[in-house]
Amino acid sequence: MKIKKKSNRDAQFIDTYIKKIIKEISFDKEIIKKILSIKKLLLECKKKNKKVIIFGNGGSSAIASHFSVDLTKNSGIKCVNFNEYDLITCFSNDFGYENWIFKAVEYYGDKGDLLILISSSGMSKNIINGCKIARKKKMKIVTLSGFQKTNLLNKKGDINIWINSKVYNIVENIHQIILLLLNDLTSLKTNQIK
Repeated sequence: MKIKKKSNRDAQFIDTYIKKIIKEISFDKEIIKKILSIKKLLLECKKKNKKVIIFGNGGSSAIASHFSVDLTKNSGIKCVNFNEYDLITCFSNDFGYENWIFKAVEYYGDKGDLLILISSSGMSKNIINGCKIARKKKMKIVTLSGFQKTNLLNKKGDINIWINSKVYNIVENIHQIILLLLNDLTSLKTNQIK
């Protein structure tokens, strides 16, 4: 009997979880407009021979890596991320963890590049600090966040996309969907979806 109750509870959890994902990927006109604006920025980078730099922490870092490789390979848009442990630990050791992204953007970012920052909470100090140097370098900034709409990151970009959830994996899944959608939207392989 206990197994059946647990099975029902698990099934209910799955149903609720999927419904929340579906609700969040039912993008309204505002988010669709922002996605199209990001596409335009990505294509401008390609046209002007500029690059995209993308950062995230934890799971968002893995999403950044996935997007970076696919954008470069499939869309021909130069995209880099700095997930090498030697760079992260060196910059964190020398400048503090809250400043390692600041320093990476300072060293590798150029005027006209596009910086994409992913933070589920929108409150990660290292991500926020990356915005500061990007502004000084005259880079465009796109942010993806979740949790509270008033989070710090959601005010820092030229384009800010906020996901209305306080569940890490739901926010991260939606961020990944948006980024991979952008990859397909800008892809050289234009007939991927039929």
